[in-house]
Amino acid sequence: MKFFKFLFLVLLSFALGACGPVKDFKDQITERIVGQDPIDPPADLKEFKAKLNPKILWSLKLGGSETFEFSPGIIGDEAYAASSDGSLAKIDLKTGKMLWKINTGEKLSGGVGVGVNEVTVGTSNGFLMAYDLNAKLLWKTRLSSQLLSAPTIHEGLVIVRTSDNLIHGVNVKDGLKKWTFSRAGPPLSLRSSVGVVASDGVIYAGFPGGKLAALREDNGTLLWEITVAQPKGVTEIERASDVTSSPVIDGLNIYTVAYQGKISAVDRVNARTLWSRDISSYTGISIDGARIYLSHTGGAVYSLAIESGKTYWRQGDLLNRKLTTPLGMGDYVAVGDLEGYIHILDKETGQFLGRMRLDDEPVMRRLVEFETGKFLAQTRNGGIYAIAIQ
Repeated sequence: MKFFKFLFLVLLSFALGACGPVKDFKDQITERIVGQDPIDPPADLKEFKAKLNPKILWSLKLGGSETFEFSPGIIGDEAYAASSDGSLAKIDLKTGKMLWKINTGEKLSGGVGVGVNEVTVGTSNGFLMAYDLNAKLLWKTRLSSQLLSAPTIHEGLVIVRTSDNLIHGVNVKDGLKKWTFSRAGPPLSLRSSVGVVASDGVIYAGFPGGKLAALREDNGTLLWEITVAQPKGVTEIERASDVTSSPVIDGLNIYTVAYQGKISAVDRVNARTLWSRDISSYTGISIDGARIYLSHTGGAVYSLAIESGKTYWRQGDLLNRKLTTPLGMGDYVAVGDLEGYIHILDKETGQFLGRMRLDDEPVMRRLVEFETGKFLAQTRNGGIYAIAIQ
């Protein structure tokens, strides 16, 4: 099957030519056909005249992540980071000094959830654990299956999704389960680290089959559910159209994107779709001001208008490089890739301004800003880096 897709793309390339608007159309067709696993090797990095020189402020090493996704959580001037070997660490953001590091005694499988007074992590055998800010274990609760995403702490609850697509509301004080939300899903879904977001007493979560749901935070009951991406194709693999990244809230609207599906803007009050576009993403979107940034499944980076979804620019020179969620920061956009590179793009044009390599392992999907122009990145081998754009 992949051979025929490849042959089709080769013939399409010859038919469409290689320059101008026609080439852009060819690239977009290529991105729609090629799925999450590219049939082509990562694009070679092109040389450019650097205008910025990103700098590593500090770095340290935890254990590797195996196939799980991790990203640091921030409380004030400290970062909390975890790795699959059970390590949990507290780090001074200014100096990179490790203030403490413990072994939780469990194989961790999801990122760090942070609250005002607690840090939470999930394990591969279904435990949710909470620690205070001095590394004391507060409680440990067994849930239905492994936790692949970072817990969300909000209004006295730890809200966490398990790999069986159940969402649990757990009391942050004692670890007692208050409610569990479940829904029927398609026979095949993608394994992902998609989390949830909470605001104004409502929890928002994406699901397999291109669904977006809103739940009451106090009891987990369904408020509304809409389809943001309609599954297409004949086989179950072709019909996979899962929301594999956390929705993003901006004012009264919420934005979400599906793999092999659409990016959509939805009114949170009446569950009405404001606009949508056929763009597929596995890692998700970020919002900075009036712009949405996302990495297409095939590797292009997009900048879209938040009010309409119109394309401001598309950077197509990073195809098949399995990009992270882009991070918009004022005048710049940062994005990581599968070879450990961080790319800095111009907010207005999408052109490359700077590039640096952290190590030779993939950068995990979420970059975390902690000051203006400064952010954290975690790589698959456990490297944690504080980076400044200069």
